[in-house]
Amino acid sequence: MAKALELQFATETGKSARISLDNPKEPVDPAAVKQSMDQIIAADAFLTANGKLVSAAGARVVERNVTDYTLA
Repeated sequence: MAKALELQFATETGKSARISLDNPKEPVDPAAVKQSMDQIIAADAFLTANGKLVSAAGARVVERNVTDYTLA
């Protein structure tokens, strides 16, 4: 089962942007995640197609199940 921490941001154009981090350390500390997101925004580290990141909108852990099949 693959897990990712998805950071959700609001952009300057009113749209949303996401950054996904594989294999997050669990349990996730919401305060540390919020602090990290604020630092990403303050550093102006990313420019998206929808403009600069302006606020933290949310965070979540996403789990995926992948089943590979052998094709004959």
